[in-house]
Amino acid sequence: MTFDPSRRSLIGALTLACGGATVAALAATAAPGKEWRDVLDTPAVRSPLGARSLINGLARAGHRIVAVGQRGHVLLSDDGGASWRQAEVPVSSDLVAVCFPTERQGWAVGHDGVILRSTDAGQSWTLQLDGRRMGGLVVDYYEQRVGAAQGLEAQRAAALLDEAKRFAAQGAENPLLDVWFKDAQTGYAVGAFGLALRTNDGGARWEPLMHALDNPKSLHLYAVRSVADDVFVVGEQGLALQLESATDRFVIRETPYKGTLFGIVAGTRALIAFGLRGSVVRSTDGGRSWSQVTTGVQTGLTAGLRRSDGRIVLVSQAGHVLVSQDDGASFQSLRVDQPMPAAAVAEAAGGALVIAGPRGAARPLPLS
Repeated sequence: MTFDPSRRSLIGALTLACGGATVAALAATAAPGKEWRDVLDTPAVRSPLGARSLINGLARAGHRIVAVGQRGHVLLSDDGGASWRQAEVPVSSDLVAVCFPTERQGWAVGHDGVILRSTDAGQSWTLQLDGRRMGGLVVDYYEQRVGAAQGLEAQRAAALLDEAKRFAAQGAENPLLDVWFKDAQTGYAVGAFGLALRTNDGGARWEPLMHALDNPKSLHLYAVRSVADDVFVVGEQGLALQLESATDRFVIRETPYKGTLFGIVAGTRALIAFGLRGSVVRSTDGGRSWSQVTTGVQTGLTAGLRRSDGRIVLVSQAGHVLVSQDDGASFQSLRVDQPMPAAAVAEAAGGALVIAGPRGAARPLPLS
C-alpha cells in the first residue's frame, strides 16, 4: 500500500484510458462568468448526445441495460440498446464501472472516489462515498488497527497508517475503476494505486482492504469479480489476486502474462483474464495456475462476458469481437460491418450484444 505522490503523473494516463481527465469534467462545470463548482457537488447535466458520448461501463438490471460514462452520465435502455434515456445522477464525475446484483439494486463507481447506489434499476442514484470522505475513512480504519495491534503487527499497522495519511492528503483525486457485488449486501470496489474497499451491508459502511492484498507495489487494480464462491482481482503487470476465505486475504496467483490485465470472466469450467496486446490467460483449476491463450489480436481487450448460452465474448479497443465456444480455450473473431472501439459489452435480453465505448453505444449486434 504505497500512495506515493510522485506517481501522480500515472493518474493522467490512467484517466485518459478510462475516458477523459477529471480536470476536463471540472472545467465543464465552470461556465464563463459563473462560480466554479466541484463535480462532486454538481448533478450530471442532461444531454441529448449522451448515448453518443463516452461510455465506460454496461450492466444488466433485469431486462434493462444501464450504461455509465463521462461527466456522471447514466443512460438506460429498455429495448435492448436500441434507444436510451438519461437518469438522475447527483454528481458529474466521470463514471467508469457499474454492477447490478439484483434487478433493482446497483452500484456505480468512478473518478473522485465516487460510489453511487441505485435502488430503482438505475432510474435515480444516491452518493454513498466520495474521495473527500474516503481519506478520513481510511485513516480512521488504520488508526483503530494500530490501537488493537501488538508486536510486529503493531509495526505493520503503523506503517499502513502512515500510508493512509499520505493517501488522505491527496484529496479526492484517486479513481475507482471497478465495482462488483456478490449479492445486495456484499460488494467490492477497486482502483488506482491499489485502492480497494469492501462492504457487507449494502454500502452503508465501506472497509479499506489495502492491508489484505498481496500488492506491495500498489499496482493499479482494474477489475474485481466474484466467481462462484471466490473473488478475484486483476491489474497491472499481470497481477491476479484471489481471496482466501481462511485468511480473508487476497493472495497472488502467478500468470504467464506480465502486462496489464483489464478484466476477468468465468466460463463453465474455466476462468479467463484478458488485457493489453490481445492477451488472454486461462485457468481450469480455480485460479491456482494459468496458461496463455492465442487470440490473433494485438490490441487491448477491454471487456468481456459469458453469454446466457455459455459462449464467452471479448471486445477490443479497436473494435474486435472475439467469441469462444470451448470455455476460452480458443477464440474466433466475429465479422462486424461497422466495428467500434469498445470499453464495455453487455448481453441484451434477446441475446444481442450491446457494445459501448468512446463513441457511445452501438446498436445491438446479433450473435447467432
